[in-house]
Amino acid sequence: MGPDKHTVRPSGRGILATAVTVVCAVTVLAAPGTAFAAPSPTTSPSPSASASAGASATLPPDKDLEAVREKLDGLYHDAAVATDAYNAAEEAAQKQSAEIVDLAKKIVKGQQKLDELKERAGRAAAAQYRTGGLPDTAQLILSDSPSEFLDGAGRVLQGERATKGLIRELTRTQQDLKQYAADAAAQWNRLEAGRKAKAAAKKKITQRIAAAEKLESTLEKKQKERLAELEREAAYKAQTAWLDTGILDEIHTKASAAGKKAVAFATAQLGKPYVWGAEGPDSYDCSGLTSQAWASAGQPIPRTSEEQWKQLKHIDVKDMRPGDLIIYYDDASHVAMYIGDGAIIQAPRPGRTVSIGGAGSMPILGVVRPDA
Repeated sequence: MGPDKHTVRPSGRGILATAVTVVCAVTVLAAPGTAFAAPSPTTSPSPSASASAGASATLPPDKDLEAVREKLDGLYHDAAVATDAYNAAEEAAQKQSAEIVDLAKKIVKGQQKLDELKERAGRAAAAQYRTGGLPDTAQLILSDSPSEFLDGAGRVLQGERATKGLIRELTRTQQDLKQYAADAAAQWNRLEAGRKAKAAAKKKITQRIAAAEKLESTLEKKQKERLAELEREAAYKAQTAWLDTGILDEIHTKASAAGKKAVAFATAQLGKPYVWGAEGPDSYDCSGLTSQAWASAGQPIPRTSEEQWKQLKHIDVKDMRPGDLIIYYDDASHVAMYIGDGAIIQAPRPGRTVSIGGAGSMPILGVVRPDA
């Protein structure tokens, strides 16, 4: 599965080709105890009395399905890490492409300036030729008239200053052009390295997702249902443990005006599918959702969850307010938006949609505030 084909991105190739040729939101949530109630147990089917009848086999023990769940979690986590790397490479490529275009424009202007300076120098040389090849100082010495001598002395000083200025400007322009060329070459090298990193990340993403889908495809319908139930139970257990700390008794802050707008945007995306590398409008990955939500609130933030964790202001969990971003796992590989009442909106993983979940259902690394 690749990035959303509807996602609008600047065309790096087009840009480079050009360079070369020249509420919180209104979301009704029940109390945490009911919003994230324990999943209802599902009665396992009894074994088939007749194998020849083609009935489903007995479900394997929960410990075996739990091992499958952990394996899937690991594969999707690896895919999330690679997605962050892919998004970072994509963001860097866009910046590098823009810088190369800017350098190309500077080189064109610098070359035009250098041509003008050379033309000025040529006119000065032609003028000297027309005076017999004698420098202005020599002609001044040969003058018999005191007034002509004084006038000539002033012109000589002006000419010397102009010549020195012209030489300095020529030298500086040549040095600038040399530096621009070196910078452009360095950006090209970084762009190429980023392209390789992006390709490697894409390969890892597709491999991990394919492995997860293959593993899920080996399960029968009842096994898949029980697996989904185990996932809900694990999330509920983690959420309950988080709520049992009494954390909600400490969180009383209200959303900022920008935070309300960000939550409103995220809420409007509920039900849209997760697609790695996607930033909307039809699908999102986790950081694509949060970055676009805050962009809609007039506050651009980094594209990836890792950079959101690195660059945005860190906030204590007890001080978080709707609109803040919760970063998950030690490697900051997942991000969701807090919407209040112990809940989040997130784009979870491949095969899922943008949905509401428990803020404590995953290991929290920390909280960041885009509009601190």
